[in-house]
Amino acid sequence: MDAPGVVNPPPAVAISNYPSAVTVAVGVLFTCILLFFVGKFDPTHGPLTISILIVLAMMGTIAYVLVFTVPQDDITPAVVGALSAGFGAVVAYWLGRAMGPSPPPE
Repeated sequence: MDAPGVVNPPPAVAISNYPSAVTVAVGVLFTCILLFFVGKFDPTHGPLTISILIVLAMMGTIAYVLVFTVPQDDITPAVVGALSAGFGAVVAYWLGRAMGPSPPPE
């Protein structure tokens, strides 16, 4: 029984009760769309697509870590380290490619 003059507000309506599930679903949908379109137009047949995915994952994870995990949790160094290694591999791959035909062996 409520006291006179007390108004109980209606419950808050959320888009979803599971925001992490919605985030994962949106991420999977975005990745599928990206892979579909990049697969049609990727002249390298793979390395460019993988590079784009690694760079986007690096930027998204860094943004998440810097904004939402102010008190550092246990997974932050592992995720940032793994994506930094992947980002370094992307840079090494694209900078290490030969731009023209290789010289004949001597």
